[in-house]
Amino acid sequence: MLSKIQNAIHNEMMYTYYFSSNFCFKVYGKNAAPFCTFLSVKLLCFFLLATVCVPCMAQTDYNLPGRGLCAHRGAMQTHPENTMPAFTEAIKQGAHMIEFDVQLTADGALVVMHDASVERTTNGKGKVSELTLDYIRSLDAGRWKDAKFKNTKVPLFEEVLNIMPRNIWLNIHLKGDENLARTVAHKLVETGRLHQAFLAAGKDAVYAAREVDPRIMICNMERQSGAWDYVESTLAMGAAFIQLRGEIYPVFGEYVEKLHRHSVKVNYFGTDKEEQILILFDLGVNFPLVNDIQKSMKYAQKVGIEPIVPQY
Repeated sequence: MLSKIQNAIHNEMMYTYYFSSNFCFKVYGKNAAPFCTFLSVKLLCFFLLATVCVPCMAQTDYNLPGRGLCAHRGAMQTHPENTMPAFTEAIKQGAHMIEFDVQLTADGALVVMHDASVERTTNGKGKVSELTLDYIRSLDAGRWKDAKFKNTKVPLFEEVLNIMPRNIWLNIHLKGDENLARTVAHKLVETGRLHQAFLAAGKDAVYAAREVDPRIMICNMERQSGAWDYVESTLAMGAAFIQLRGEIYPVFGEYVEKLHRHSVKVNYFGTDKEEQILILFDLGVNFPLVNDIQKSMKYAQKVGIEPIVPQY
C-alpha cells in the first residue's frame, strides 16, 4: 500500500515537472535553465518529504494492545517453531505479540531461526552464520515436529513480516552482532513496521540499530542480576520493553509500577501455566511469553483479554 502511494506521488511529480519545464522554456526561452533548476530542486525536496512522511503517517493507524499474550516462536507447542505455519497459527489464535529470532546467513540473508546451528530444527548440519541461504532453504524445518509439516522451509525475515498483522507487537530477538542489528533496522524502516516492531537485544546492538533510525524500539536484554539494576538500566537505555524471567516474586509488582510510570511495557519469559499467567497479569505484567498460545488464550480470556482480530 505504501509503495503504491509513493509511486503515485512520484508519477505526479514527474508529470508536473515535465509540463512546468515546457512552460519555462516557452516563456523564458534560452534563459529558462535557472528556473528549471530551481523547479527541479523544489520538486525533489517535496518528493523526499512525501516519501518519508507517508510511511510515518501510515504507522499511526493501528491501535496496539496494552496487554495480552506473546506467542513464543509462534505457536511452537503445536507447530514447528519459527516457521510460517507456527506464525500463521499464532495469528489465527489471536496472539497480541509474536516473538521470533533472526540471524544472518554466510551470504548476508536474514533468516528466522533460534539456534546458532540448524541441527535441532532441520535435517541439515552446520552453523547458520557459516551456511548459504540456498542451503538453508533446501532444508526441511517441519518434519522433526510432525510428518504433516514435512517440507516446511526456514523462513526469510521479510516473508515473516509480510504475513504479520499491523496491529500486533513484533518481538524480534536478534541472534547476532551490530551488523545484524543494522540490517534488521533497515528492513523495519523499509517495510513500515516501526510502530509495532521492537528489537530484543543487548546494548551494542541497540546503539547500532539506533544509528539507522532513532525511532527503533528496544527490549533491553542486558539482564544483569534481573533485579532493580535491570530495571534501572532499562530506563537509562530508553527502552520501550523489558523482559523479566525466572521465579515470580511479589517485587515484580514494584518493578512494573516504576516501569509503567516511564511508559515501559513488561514482558515475562515464560510460562504456560494458568496460575502463573493470571498472577503475572495481576502484578501488571503486560505480555507473558507462552509456547501454547491456544491453551493460554483461554486463561487470558478469564481476565477479560480477548484474542486480537488481525488488521493488515
